[in-house]
Amino acid sequence: MFGYVLPWQDEMKVRELREYRAYYCGLCRCLKESYGFTGQLSLNYDLAFLGLLLTALYEPDVTEEYCRCIAHPAHRHLSKQSVYVRYAADMNILLTYCKCMDDWKDAHNFIKAGYGRILMHKGKAIIKKYPEKAAGIKRGLKKLSAAEDSNCRNIDYVAGCFGDICSAVFVCHDDEWTGDLKRMGYFFGKFIYLIDAYEDMDDDRKNKCYNPFLASGKGKITKEKAYQILLMMMSEASKAFERLPIVQNVEILRNIIYSGVWCRFYNNTPKCADGGNYE
Repeated sequence: MFGYVLPWQDEMKVRELREYRAYYCGLCRCLKESYGFTGQLSLNYDLAFLGLLLTALYEPDVTEEYCRCIAHPAHRHLSKQSVYVRYAADMNILLTYCKCMDDWKDAHNFIKAGYGRILMHKGKAIIKKYPEKAAGIKRGLKKLSAAEDSNCRNIDYVAGCFGDICSAVFVCHDDEWTGDLKRMGYFFGKFIYLIDAYEDMDDDRKNKCYNPFLASGKGKITKEKAYQILLMMMSEASKAFERLPIVQNVEILRNIIYSGVWCRFYNNTPKCADGGNYE
């Protein structure tokens, strides 16, 4: 369900792309250092955005390091980490673990259940570290599963269940920015859920799986209709973002919010941070 919060690299300056890749690499290294190779497998572009966003907002100390990795063994590249990149890594594992366990419970998906069991020790440690967030994610997944099982026809409600999950993840402090971060995460979550549903419509129709657009009973959802719904979600998310006093890397974040999130909707598959393809 993740992987939609991408930069549109054609519109980025060279230094901006280098900066984005440094934070992406930083998240990857955090996952490897804290959770090993199995944790690194859960690397998520959406959480890289969160690490970059929170670092830009709170302006903590950022450590820089030139390193090599399996993807780039011949050349050293810049990696940036902060306390918020490490927070994003924790949330990356927590979301992956909870989703894998939920998929097993709902559909007995053996592959995801197996990966979830591999992450079990790491996931339980993060649940102890962030009990309220873990409870909120589990609550959100339970509501989402119930809505999908009942073939919920209310698109806004079912998308809001996933919005609640992302809302909890976006907030890491109780301070003056909590409200805007919460709102931003909520509408990002709704956007991610709905754009994923739009992409999966044909497969879900064929496999007779739940899809909010198919269940809504509003007839055929054209690309234009889907765009208008998704645009409303991102409009609200961007309003919350613009109220945050962000200066550092603001153009990178705007590139993602106003352009990058539409890459896959328009079947544009730009090069990702590690030089491969997003899909």
